[in-house]
Amino acid sequence: MSEQSPAAALDAATLDAADPLRHFRSRFFDPGAQVVAYLDGNSLGRPLRDTAAYLSEFVAGAWGERLIRAWDEQWMEVPFVVGDRLGQVCLGAAPGQTVIADSTSVLIYKLLRAAVAERPDRVEILMARSDFPTDRYLAEGVAAETGRTIRWLEPPLDSGVSVDLVQEALSDRTAVVLLSHIAYRSGYLADAAAITRAAHEAGAVVIWDLCHSAGALPIELDAWGVDYAVGCTYKYLNGGPGSPAFAYVAAAHQATLRNPLTGWMGAADPFDMIAPFAPATGMRRLLTGTPPVLAMQPLIAMLDLVAEAGMPAIRAKSIALTEFAIELTDGLLARLGVTLSSPRDAAVRGSHITIDHPDFREITLALWDHGIIPDFRPPTGIRLGLSPLSTSFAEVEVGITAIHDELSRRA
Repeated sequence: MSEQSPAAALDAATLDAADPLRHFRSRFFDPGAQVVAYLDGNSLGRPLRDTAAYLSEFVAGAWGERLIRAWDEQWMEVPFVVGDRLGQVCLGAAPGQTVIADSTSVLIYKLLRAAVAERPDRVEILMARSDFPTDRYLAEGVAAETGRTIRWLEPPLDSGVSVDLVQEALSDRTAVVLLSHIAYRSGYLADAAAITRAAHEAGAVVIWDLCHSAGALPIELDAWGVDYAVGCTYKYLNGGPGSPAFAYVAAAHQATLRNPLTGWMGAADPFDMIAPFAPATGMRRLLTGTPPVLAMQPLIAMLDLVAEAGMPAIRAKSIALTEFAIELTDGLLARLGVTLSSPRDAAVRGSHITIDHPDFREITLALWDHGIIPDFRPPTGIRLGLSPLSTSFAEVEVGITAIHDELSRRA
């Protein structure tokens, strides 16, 4: 890799020195020289330094010493205690509306089936064809199971779903609107409040996928009037690979919520194993099987870190990182044929950007060989996921300079 220009190095160093969140970077595990720049925090967040000790303490304490007794003493309530903490710190959700359970895919299925059941006289599920494949595949499956159809929105590749686009598609046929708050490829930030209002005015129910926004920017589910939401915890919430997802159900929907995957943990009395199934009240009725208590432990520690930093400061750092990445792209990469496939306006941009070039599939592999880790998104995109608490401006500069070098060699 070539050396950075003195001017660029000074810019990154100055930005890092002035970063009010710079001290949080030392709280994350350092992989050493094998990773020069980690630019994929929106796929898998780095672990906290304390995660290993935290898990060890859990094994030696609650699990090792209390054993099965810990279920009665604390574990039965962990999904709701951690869910409420997540709701408070990241989601703008009052207590009793958020639970940690299952995977994102399973929770999307549960919520989509529940939402469709709320509108039995309506036949369309509205969503974007540019959404993440899991969301699309699940919606197609639910549509087939329930006799519904998908009405596809077609947003531009470099932006996302606007209020106008949704309003044009809404009708008295729309049962559910299922959309991503931040588009997984472009990073476009949808106006969740306005879209939710528009859907409600049309008589539809709304589900928001928060996978790329939870922990990266302030969210106000209660204030926006959101019906349902779901998201993962291994991106900006650094819960680890396969860490359990979360579901939000507004209090107004909980009494009529129908979980399509009924299981013993969602029963009114999980330990009455003789009586027919009767659903629990509140968010417990969304549970199915045994909650992944062990897998929630890294998330607990990370939520404390997010609360310490504060979501407004995290959002400010996210904007600064993506602005810097766009400036470097314009200055170093545009003349080599690279295009920006993300919004330039920070008000409608999340914490990642995507840049496109025909050679980026091969270049991504070369970057990984040099310890520079972005990810590739078809057909020709490199996605730079900039996690505000763990990513430095220097990493951004190193990564984009390396892309410049690889393109220059090929040119």
